[in-house]
Amino acid sequence: MNTLVAVAIAPFGVGDELADEVAEVVRVIRASGLPNKTTSMFTEIEGEWDEVMQVVKDATFVLAEKGIRTEVILKADIRPGHTNTIESKVAKVNERLS
Repeated sequence: MNTLVAVAIAPFGVGDELADEVAEVVRVIRASGLPNKTTSMFTEIEGEWDEVMQVVKDATFVLAEKGIRTEVILKADIRPGHTNTIESKVAKVNERLS
């Protein structure tokens, strides 16, 4: 079942600058091969439910396995019969704006 998630995975209680830890998380997500996009606050990942959830788990555990308390915020859109929603949802809005 096609799933698009917006996820924020970040260390908790390690200081003000989190870029190094967030880069580790994003590296795992990008290495998954699933379509993804990173913005200033979330990373979107699209694929089958089990694949996406495995990537979220792997990306979370890259910090947690170092003993870092890790916070995960996740929003999921499960839409049967659709693919490439990571691109098409934005394209539809941009089309209406032009």
